[in-house]
Amino acid sequence: MERREFLTVTGSALVLSGTVGRPDGRSARPSQQPAVGPSDRLPADVFTRRIERLQQELKTQKLDLLVVEPSTNFQYFGGYNPGRSERLIMLMVPAEGAPVLVCPSFEVERIKRNSVIADVRGWEEQEDPWRVVRGAGNQLKPAHRQGTAAVEPSTSYHSYLNLANALGGWKFVNGASVTERLRIVKSPEEVGLIRRAIDATEASIAATFAKLAVGMTERDVAQLLSREMSSRGSPGGGLVQFGPSSALPHGGPSAGKLERETVVLIDAGSRVEGYTSDITRTIWFGDAPSDEFKKVFNLVHDAQTAAMQAGRPLMTQCQEMDRLARKVITDGGYGQFFTHRLGHGMGMDGHEPPYLVEGNQTRLEPGMVFTIEPGIYQLNKFGVRIEDDCVMGDNGVEILSHRPAKL
Repeated sequence: MERREFLTVTGSALVLSGTVGRPDGRSARPSQQPAVGPSDRLPADVFTRRIERLQQELKTQKLDLLVVEPSTNFQYFGGYNPGRSERLIMLMVPAEGAPVLVCPSFEVERIKRNSVIADVRGWEEQEDPWRVVRGAGNQLKPAHRQGTAAVEPSTSYHSYLNLANALGGWKFVNGASVTERLRIVKSPEEVGLIRRAIDATEASIAATFAKLAVGMTERDVAQLLSREMSSRGSPGGGLVQFGPSSALPHGGPSAGKLERETVVLIDAGSRVEGYTSDITRTIWFGDAPSDEFKKVFNLVHDAQTAAMQAGRPLMTQCQEMDRLARKVITDGGYGQFFTHRLGHGMGMDGHEPPYLVEGNQTRLEPGMVFTIEPGIYQLNKFGVRIEDDCVMGDNGVEILSHRPAKL
């Protein structure tokens, strides 16, 4: 790309001035970054506290056990996600006593080295693994009464059937109310890891925009984006959409090639120690953006600002944020083209509670991390989405990413 063309790539993730981070132009960055080193894992005591909080939550909800297959919840409590396969791995955390982790015998050493769970019980390949689960369940069951076990919500139906068959004397309920309550408010350590993922993603998007060239395909750019993220030690990827393709909120790679004077949208995320980012930037590739692009881009930016400025801890409901942003776009004449919720929570999952959507009366608490991503999508023309990652602070919304400027 010629230099003059690069300088007119407008609305990108590149930081070209000091007005970044907050709606009022002040930087969202503290004077010192969170104390999490580039290669540090969360210390074991973090997971000890999480287990203690989990056990207290189980007692509060009058539950006796949480069972978890490999997942982000498994990693959240156990410090490691070994991944799922046809071989059973299951974490069992009782309301009282020490957690038990069941896995194939040949995996015991690997899991002990990476997880914080001390009681790891192996099963041999020729054995029924549910026999080991049954033995653990009998030990963890409350005496003289039926136990109630919360099942982690992403557990497979196959595993649930086997679990119900193996654990006689237990009642099973959906464990979402337990895991979501514990994970929805992020600790400073978690926010620090999310910040690092955001930094890597923003740098990767900026580097990718700088290498755009006529004739590239959406797939070419997506592969370039992934390489940029990997080079920064934060693996990930994202959607890349040119021109009319950008009017599909979750459009996949199209056959078209990049031309001058068109819209390019990148929606990307990467991970650091299991924690993710989610950033969308929409730019104009060429000499000068069209008047309509500038109008739509600035309207989306105003909608995002309205939501960001209104958020107050323990007062603002999720649906209020959505309503405020939607009103700006509707008043601007584009309401029918804002076709999705305003945002979603994020942490170890790219999409998780809280969801900023009509009908969600959850009040935003300090430590909740979420996206604010209004968009306008005109089919057969173009789409614009601006997505930034935020955390609710003690006084209002703090923007963790660097917002692009208005055009």
